Amino acid sequence: MSNTPHLGPAPQRIAVDADQVRRLVADQFPQWAGLPVRPVANGGWDNCTFHLGSRMSVRLPSASEYALAVDKEHRWLPALAPQLPLPIPTPLGRGEPGAGYPYPWSVHQWLDGEPASADRIADPVRFALDLAGFLAALRTVDTTDGPLPAKHNWFRGGTLRTYDGLAQRALTALDGHVDIDLAREIWQSALDARWDGTKTWFHGDVAQGNLLLLDGKLAAVIDFGTCGVGDPACDLAIAWTLLTADGRQAFRERLSVDEATWARGRGWALWKTLVTCSYTVGDANGSAADELRILDEIFSEYTAGAAIRPKP
Repeated sequence: MSNTPHLGPAPQRIAVDADQVRRLVADQFPQWAGLPVRPVANGGWDNCTFHLGSRMSVRLPSASEYALAVDKEHRWLPALAPQLPLPIPTPLGRGEPGAGYPYPWSVHQWLDGEPASADRIADPVRFALDLAGFLAALRTVDTTDGPLPAKHNWFRGGTLRTYDGLAQRALTALDGHVDIDLAREIWQSALDARWDGTKTWFHGDVAQGNLLLLDGKLAAVIDFGTCGVGDPACDLAIAWTLLTADGRQAFRERLSVDEATWARGRGWALWKTLVTCSYTVGDANGSAADELRILDEIFSEYTAGAAIRPKP
């Protein structure tokens, strides 16, 4: 659901309308041809998402790069779902190009809930523990033949050095707007934090829009387009982008995260926030308020921990 900064030129996204989706469904899934189709509010960036009736959704990749995830989700989501403590999307059908739409697409079961946000979470620590429990379960799933970091997930689960060029350009753009020296120190500490090479499953985009709430509690996790097998530190970024300080501590303890993994997770949160902030800071038509808030969280947590971290 999130708008992720990309390596190289941004994907060339296409628009899809409800009439086009109706034709695709009628042509390829005639059993659902009579069901109403309407756009999902805030339906995502990587995919254009539509309601199909009341209990299904249609997800259409908005660019060729995002379409790489379709087959992956159809293969792996049914295998992951029984091993996880919360609902995840269930693929019901795989569509082919047609009706002027050029990529494979999916029909999924609809999952109820509203996207997580700080003001909607009833108990921040409980939320953090529930999310950590979900990620802990995901990490226990057998990784045999699982998808390794590559273009299909923008190299999530790989080395942070893949993103160093983006981070450095963002730091240059943000000079005078944020504490660049501190940001560089935090980024370098993340690059220097070694991974032991133990591969586990990861979601790859644990972000507010992909965490659904019911009655203020975590109810489902969606959008596994960036999932894969590798370094799970990328899933820790949510600790700074959404969780409270108490929730962050509970989250870390539940996952038993060591210092090096935590530093890499902080790096995942930092690079994406820096890049997003560099797009909007100083732009009269944009607002970097949320990104600046996240940077404050990253800076303050890192600074507070500096006194107790062992010296290299």
